Amino acid sequence: MWTESNNQLYRKFTFPDFKAAFAFMSEVAEIAEDLDHHPLWTNSYNTVEIWLSTHDAGDVVTEKDWQLARKIDNLPIEK
Repeated sequence: MWTESNNQLYRKFTFPDFKAAFAFMSEVAEIAEDLDHHPLWTNSYNTVEIWLSTHDAGDVVTEKDWQLARKIDNLPIEK
């Protein structure tokens, strides 16, 4: 579940292994490119953390962030 704090949406995803985490990141990258809205994220082995905010709007959460979050949540990759 996404949480909103400090003008960002945040979610942590845990996968069975690095390969699954990387596949997830590749899928998110495709969506982000299509939306022209790119996340701040980290990856450590099987964990991916994502922070979303809209820089053009003054680094606050906007509908663009919620749109990207919903698309990420709809990915058919096992999380």
